Amino acid sequence: MTALELSTASSASSAVRHRILPILFFFSGIPALVYQLTWQRSLFRIFGVNTESVTIVVTAFMLGLGLGSLAGGWITRRRVVQPLLLLGVIELLTAVFGVVSLAIFEWIGDLALEWSLPAIGAVNLSLVLIPTLLMGATLPILVSHLVRTSGQTAHSVGLLYYVNTLGASAACLLCAIVIFPHLGMHAAVTIAAGINVAVAAGAFIAHYRRKELDDASIVPQHLRTAPPILSMPFVMLLAAVGGFVSLSYEIFLFRTVSFASGSSSMAFAFVLCGFLAGVAGGAYNTAQVCARLSPADAMGEAAKGLIWANAAGAAFLPLANQSAGMGLGFILIVLAGIYLIARQWGALLPFLSHFGIAADDRAGMQTALLYSANIAGCAIGAVVTGFVLTNYLGLQQISMLLLGIGTLCSLLLIYRSTSAAGVRARAAATAIAILCAGTLVAPLLSRHLFENLQTHTNSGQTFASVVENRSGVITVDADGVVYGNGMYDGRFNTGLKSDRNGVIRAYALSLFHPAPRDVLIIGLASGSWAQVIANNPAVESLTIVEINPGYTQLIAERPEVQSLLHNPKVTIIADDGRRWLRRHPGRQFDAVISNTTWNFRANATNLLSVEFLELVRGHLNPGGIVFYNTTSSRRIQKTACTVFPHGARFTNHMVASNAPLDWNYARWRAVLEAYTIDGKRQFNPTDKADRDFLDELMNEFRLDGEMVEQCPTLLSRTTDQVLVTDDNMGTEWRYYLGLE
Repeated sequence: MTALELSTASSASSAVRHRILPILFFFSGIPALVYQLTWQRSLFRIFGVNTESVTIVVTAFMLGLGLGSLAGGWITRRRVVQPLLLLGVIELLTAVFGVVSLAIFEWIGDLALEWSLPAIGAVNLSLVLIPTLLMGATLPILVSHLVRTSGQTAHSVGLLYYVNTLGASAACLLCAIVIFPHLGMHAAVTIAAGINVAVAAGAFIAHYRRKELDDASIVPQHLRTAPPILSMPFVMLLAAVGGFVSLSYEIFLFRTVSFASGSSSMAFAFVLCGFLAGVAGGAYNTAQVCARLSPADAMGEAAKGLIWANAAGAAFLPLANQSAGMGLGFILIVLAGIYLIARQWGALLPFLSHFGIAADDRAGMQTALLYSANIAGCAIGAVVTGFVLTNYLGLQQISMLLLGIGTLCSLLLIYRSTSAAGVRARAAATAIAILCAGTLVAPLLSRHLFENLQTHTNSGQTFASVVENRSGVITVDADGVVYGNGMYDGRFNTGLKSDRNGVIRAYALSLFHPAPRDVLIIGLASGSWAQVIANNPAVESLTIVEINPGYTQLIAERPEVQSLLHNPKVTIIADDGRRWLRRHPGRQFDAVISNTTWNFRANATNLLSVEFLELVRGHLNPGGIVFYNTTSSRRIQKTACTVFPHGARFTNHMVASNAPLDWNYARWRAVLEAYTIDGKRQFNPTDKADRDFLDELMNEFRLDGEMVEQCPTLLSRTTDQVLVTDDNMGTEWRYYLGLE
């Protein structure tokens, strides 16, 4: 080949390297994140949204990506690798799986329903293994190609990591604002598959236009970057620790923002968006730094970046706490904190590739090893932090633990740096000073954290109780109001004459059913409703399924409900309500009661959809009823009247059945007059005040009065409403956009 031909080939390859590959890899990141969000939602619906299932699903994703990276590294060892062609094939295969993925999940989910937790973990891994293998393989394959043509490992890793993560960040907004609110889950995977196909087409076109330019544009040996200055085991160890800290921070940040938002479905999308944008920004900056600095000079920059990451992590809770009452200012400060933390930790992987990977034929395999170590750290972080640490440590303690690990990482880089002794000493002193400040000062500035985040003020009030565990954060204010993850979740009160929590609805069970002997309650909260229903004279057995066992801890401390924990009628099970029903198909009940929280909270649809109501139908005895909170959503009310042939709205609850409802006010009054809780009569029929109270109650809740609306009337006023389904996710994404 002549010099002119070589120059032309090199220019064409450079165009591919600097424009086409990054563009394709950016768009490749979009469907990957869309799939992740959609598949997580689908798998949570099948296996439950309790902590075990969440941890298993996230870990399975991480392991799949790590194994895929190793597979991609193995492929790069072959001399005839065509990266664009491989990228196109991978995108096509991912699209094929994506189109059929939801149906596969449903089918296998039904088969594995009764399996043990380890078996379910293996099933989750197998479900996502093929697509995550494909996704994980692309980075080392493309890095290997860029290294061969540029001679710069860190720049190649940083550039590709940047564009792919930036695409994933954009996908978070796309899902939260467009796809999920307007189109639903099946449309989401179809759109993702369409983008896969478009990326594949672009890769194939680019490949066949380039033909054999790769070999002509291999960088001469003398233009390649300096040899590694750190051993591969050392950089892999740091990559694993960095992955652990990054994933742990993601859990920590989401937990904080989710609480502050009252468990908004948008919280996860925007935290993930900001976090991924930060990772992308860090990777881009590192690519630029490593392109102009030698590994020895860049190590000081890497250590400085981790010091800044530790400072941002230590300051996050104090800043969030102090700005809780600032409205938009609070949101901007939190997003800035998320971005800065992720930006500095996101820079670590490209830096480590600069320190430990030579720009030679082994670059692809070594990138795979480094990336898989990082992913392994992420998987360990999901298990250890998401499953263990959050159950035993509070947010402040987790923050200090991550600060300590981050400080250790920065000190290791400072120690291995070749900077002057004075420079290293100052850097180490700064790192230790930040550790001390985060340990000693940050907790003082984070006092009343949950009070301020929940009320969005800096009033200085103190909660009566706070329970933090891996299932979430439960708070109780001085008036006995219970909040689950920052949102109203009931009140400690069982007295109908002092009804501050709508407990009339629990007392109304005998109005709809003549003999509710076997009752299931999904959701425990304060235990007030469960206490009332357990003491209904007709109830012989009460099964309660509650996803957060922390509520029993609070109930044990409250005199008005603590006897519930020792009532022989009552069985309390810690599980996801939907999963428990699916795993116990033979259990039948006279009444299934679900006093669910606001309809727009994350995952609320799992207990409100058509599919869930049909599941409940299969668990009702003849004449059995389902009685659940709609929080006044017209869509949810219409859904109940559509699934069941008979039903009515009772205040903001829906009562529905396969048989005509047995409205019997005389029976209801007799039950109320006989009601006894903890040996105390709730009403005295000989007392005029009590008789007048019951008279007024019967009148207020009369059939077809303001408080009761039967389904024919309800359906006539909700003709414009769309049913709530698992696929459209109800109001979870639409509410925050003002669409509900």
